[in-house]
Amino acid sequence: MNIIPTYLKGVILIEPPVFSDNRGYFTEVYKKSVYDSIGIERNFVQDNLSCSSKDVLRGLHYQVKQKQAKLVQVIKGEIFDVAVDLRPYSKTFGKWESFILSDKNNRRVFIPEDFAHGFCVLSDTAYLLYKCSEHYAPGDEGGIIWCDGTLNINWPVKNPIVSEKDRKLPAFSEVFGDIK
Repeated sequence: MNIIPTYLKGVILIEPPVFSDNRGYFTEVYKKSVYDSIGIERNFVQDNLSCSSKDVLRGLHYQVKQKQAKLVQVIKGEIFDVAVDLRPYSKTFGKWESFILSDKNNRRVFIPEDFAHGFCVLSDTAYLLYKCSEHYAPGDEGGIIWCDGTLNINWPVKNPIVSEKDRKLPAFSEVFGDIK
């Protein structure tokens, strides 16, 4: 397993081994002992599957009290995936990092608790599979507007398709104050 360092402490980019031949390929999706050995010691309690079309942008989402860590991968298609550090005590508070995840590169990204998560779809369709360390709680949702000027995320989509709910999310400074 190849672990790729990231700028945001706690966020881990992973390239699992892929065994391929003329018939196709095989890779382990998840094996607790392996992930525990690289520092991802979580009890994942929920798996989610998201299907979105090209230019759909989802996020930036997080849970307020029932904080979720996520292990994200794309099983078909390609996405631009973003993690935003929401930890006020962190040196990277209010900073973000992006990753290209696809069925071609088989990369996974681990996003710890206290991070917002979002993505946009680069391929015609993308199927995103992700594990969560806490159950989704509808009344515990938090979010930041995807086009926040403080975060200034360089989304690779000119006219994203965004849900009405995500269009109404607050700015980073409205929730977390100014970045120092």
